[in-house]
Amino acid sequence: MSFLAQTGLDRFNPAQGGVRGMKVIATGLLVAMAVVFIIARRFEDVHPALGYVRAFAEAAMVGGLADWFAVTALFRHPLGLPIPHTAIIPRNKDRIGDNLANFLKSNFLTPSIVARRLERVDIAGAAGRWLASPPTDGRLRRSAVALITQTLDALDHDKIGGMVRQASAARLRSLEVAPLIGQALSAMIDQSRHVPILDALIAKAGAILAANEDMIRNMVHERAGWIMRLAGIDEKLSTTIIDGLYKLFGDMADDPGHPIRLKIEQGLASLAQDLQHDAETRARVERIKVEIIDNPAVSQWLEGLWQSARSGLLRSLAAPGATMGRFGEAMGELGRTLEGDAALRAAINQFARRAVVGAVADYGGSVVRLVSDTIHGWDAQTVTDRLEAAVGRDLQYIRINGTLVGGLVGVTIHFIASFF
Repeated sequence: MSFLAQTGLDRFNPAQGGVRGMKVIATGLLVAMAVVFIIARRFEDVHPALGYVRAFAEAAMVGGLADWFAVTALFRHPLGLPIPHTAIIPRNKDRIGDNLANFLKSNFLTPSIVARRLERVDIAGAAGRWLASPPTDGRLRRSAVALITQTLDALDHDKIGGMVRQASAARLRSLEVAPLIGQALSAMIDQSRHVPILDALIAKAGAILAANEDMIRNMVHERAGWIMRLAGIDEKLSTTIIDGLYKLFGDMADDPGHPIRLKIEQGLASLAQDLQHDAETRARVERIKVEIIDNPAVSQWLEGLWQSARSGLLRSLAAPGATMGRFGEAMGELGRTLEGDAALRAAINQFARRAVVGAVADYGGSVVRLVSDTIHGWDAQTVTDRLEAAVGRDLQYIRINGTLVGGLVGVTIHFIASFF
């Protein structure tokens, strides 16, 4: 596709915008002045006022013809004659492109100019205000929602799901989890955060014992000899065992310094140290991690992360006045932080200015060359026709104004000449 087709200039033609009609009016006015001049010249002796009419028409013809020549000379040779300094635009197309490129470079794409203009722009503040109070309706939000929705629908979900699974699995494989678990466990023990967990486990053990008393009694009964069963000793033994377990769990729950609790805490502390410093323990944890990652159920769950995130985002966007859930809340908090923290805003604005100025310094010359090279590649005749069609209506007004102004100047000169 040509540049003209991309920019839409190929849609213009001389019939659009009333260009052709304005040409007819301007030319018709010039012809009318010629007719008036001939008639006034023929009957000038009948009345002195016809001298003013003749002077008006004569000067109007001169002004109209001069402006016709000037307007035509911009785009082509008048009457096809190779008059010097005519057909200015097609003859100087490349020079115009170079001058336009230099104008852009000198006035817009110079790092110092961009930096100076960006000093007055509070990018971080504007972003903070928008994030803190994002529009829940309006053209901007509807356009953004439509764009995000269309983009998400256009993506290959199976491929992206596989990419998310592979990336997540690769990230988990590269992450050594044993030291992290050990550090977390050490922090829990140091801050006594393991105590509620241990209490909950003891309470759970007591609940399990209460729910399985009959099973314990049956186990003791089956393993006791017939003499013990005949004497009823098995029932007493099972009751003693159950009561002893209840007492053990109760003592552990009531006494933070119970020996078994202390043993458990010592075991947790030893495990935390081994997870951080023992190579064999760390290797064993890594093997378990790899087995979990390779499990088909985990792989399927990782692959479904993308679909879940996409579905949740689409539901949030579709809801009237949606704020995109936790993501929206996080963005709102970020916006409020930007609004309230002047130092952070200044740092972000400085970073943005440096980024933009750096991009201008690195790529400004490429943009200038692109403009120049693009205009060099245009077809001169086609561009001339399109530009004439685009501004032709105003140019025909120049011809009309030249005709009328010339006529007024002619009347003035005739009046002065007659007076003196």
